[in-house]
Amino acid sequence: MPEDSIARPLPRRSRPVQVADRIKDWVVERDLKTGARLPSEAEMIAQFGVSKGTVREAMRILEAQGLIITRTGPGGGSFVGEVTAERAKSLLANYFYFQQLSITDIYQMRKMLEPELAASMAGRLERWQLDELRELATRHDRPAQSPEEERDQHVTSLRFHERLAEFAGNPLLGFCVSFMARILADLTVYRRLYEPHNEELWARGRQHQIDLVAALERGDAGAARATMRSHMEGAEEMMQRQEAQVMRRFMGSP
Repeated sequence: MPEDSIARPLPRRSRPVQVADRIKDWVVERDLKTGARLPSEAEMIAQFGVSKGTVREAMRILEAQGLIITRTGPGGGSFVGEVTAERAKSLLANYFYFQQLSITDIYQMRKMLEPELAASMAGRLERWQLDELRELATRHDRPAQSPEEERDQHVTSLRFHERLAEFAGNPLLGFCVSFMARILADLTVYRRLYEPHNEELWARGRQHQIDLVAALERGDAGAARATMRSHMEGAEEMMQRQEAQVMRRFMGSP
């Protein structure tokens, strides 16, 4: 049997990590809500049968994850926290920071998810949501005149998709789409993909977003799906060209 086909044992988890998981289970089993007080340190030591140091390290792990908050002074103690979507995206982005994601990786996910997200939202958005999306779609009414404007236009375009995802009725789908927009925005800025001037990318992206808002407003799910799919396919192709231009410039190619 080849050596790399042999199952390797999973790394052993430390005692504090195990206790942190047991505390989370304890909170879930009791259906505790945000702000509920947790047992004292002495009570946790007795309940879980571990040392003071282990309990404190477990609590630090949970606090770093945003699952608990600690207050000092009168009325202080440890309480159930709330992990916001922003914090969850930041933690997840830290993981993918080391994965060397490509434009293709990101758009493979976007092409699967965003057309269906758009179709599911047709005719369901409120007036203020449509107005906000339309404002983002039309904010830049002319091609960029500098790398800074080009960057701002890319970020605004991705903000459109992030807000669309936030308006979704499906929290999981909305989170995934919003996260894809976030890491693509980070990738665009980090790799300076906005620097090669691309008027076609601006014009096509702007028109697609305008058309999408119109389809959502009139409740046309088929048009919303087709418009978003076309937008994703065109954007992927042009972003790949942007990336190739950046790499040629970096390598000193003509």
